[in-house]
Amino acid sequence: MRPISGASLDARRRGRTGRLALISGVLLLAVTACGGGGTTSATGSGDGKDKATKGAAAQQSKQSEAVVTIAPKDGAKSVDTSGALKISAAKGKLTQVQVKNAKGAEVAGSITADGAGWTPSTHLAASTKYTVHAVAKDSEGRESAEDSSFTTLTPQNTFLGYFTPEDGSTVGVGMPFSVNFTRGITHPDAVKKAIHITTSPSVDVEGHWFGNDRLDFRPENYWAAGTKVTVKLDLDGVEGRSGVYGKQSKTISFTIGRNQVSVVDAKKHTMKVMHDGKVVKTIPVTTGKPGYDTWNGQMVISEKLRVTRMNGETVGYGGEYDIKDVPDAMRLTSSGTFIHGNYWGGGAFGNYNASHGCVGLQDVRGGGDRSLPAGWFYDHSMIGDVVVVKHSNDRTVDPANGLNGWNMSWDKWKA
Repeated sequence: MRPISGASLDARRRGRTGRLALISGVLLLAVTACGGGGTTSATGSGDGKDKATKGAAAQQSKQSEAVVTIAPKDGAKSVDTSGALKISAAKGKLTQVQVKNAKGAEVAGSITADGAGWTPSTHLAASTKYTVHAVAKDSEGRESAEDSSFTTLTPQNTFLGYFTPEDGSTVGVGMPFSVNFTRGITHPDAVKKAIHITTSPSVDVEGHWFGNDRLDFRPENYWAAGTKVTVKLDLDGVEGRSGVYGKQSKTISFTIGRNQVSVVDAKKHTMKVMHDGKVVKTIPVTTGKPGYDTWNGQMVISEKLRVTRMNGETVGYGGEYDIKDVPDAMRLTSSGTFIHGNYWGGGAFGNYNASHGCVGLQDVRGGGDRSLPAGWFYDHSMIGDVVVVKHSNDRTVDPANGLNGWNMSWDKWKA
């Protein structure tokens, strides 16, 4: 091995030192380049980053502070048809609310005066999917919106309303719109609210409950001839009693015909048939004999039977009579009062009272002769015509006995 000279050793040391200096310089350059990038950003690419940050902050400051809340929650099932749907706004005011069913029909409702809430003005239908779109604005006028959907319950128990008169019919001036329910109603206000009546010409129509299964509607006075009446039965989803819901959604229309009111005088044994208050015919009659007196009061024809059978068993007069082929019979009360043709009365008509409470008019068995008083009156009468009985020895008919609510004062009717 050759010894290393001093000169060679110094040269090697200088070479090592140079290499170290070069490496250090490279490292310093690298560090300077990284650090220099941050320094340069004040006037270069860093300025764009600050602008983006400021832009994001500005964008965030433009978002509405209003918060819309919808109940029930999105996707909810078996939602109650009343009381469950509520929409509210915090840190802002509601400006728009739309609730629609699958067919696009909107649910009526209103935003509160302070803009904090919205509730429907009616119940919802059962087994129905609804969508909700609600918009609110904050104090700066910035909008916030929420969308949701839910499905109402499917009832296990339901009720129906059987009504009169029929859709499309023409009826007399005394005809109320009467609904009989298949289940006793314990939530009467909810059911009454779901029946909407409009008329042309316009007249105030009010409803009155008879018991818990019948609801009648009428104006204060008899209908004006020619009035068009439209009834919307919006019972689908109405909870009529706990756990029992309506399932009808139906519109009924009927027309009021000419004004015919007939007045029976039990003492004079006559009936005056009047059109618009003018007598068009006077007919001799017989009414209830002593002990079987005919009711006084205003009675509405609710049924017409060209020929029927009358048996005392059906009205509590068992064994007293059973008459076949009774002609031209028209019902005045639920309890069995009729105005009808009578072929067995002999000389009673116009002279004395001989019936068991009905109003009898001269006729032949089966009503074949239409020129006789009973035939004429039957042919010139319609469902809803009024027959008023006066001067009988009995009391006034119960307003609930037949369609005879006219015997109740308007104040009591509305109460």
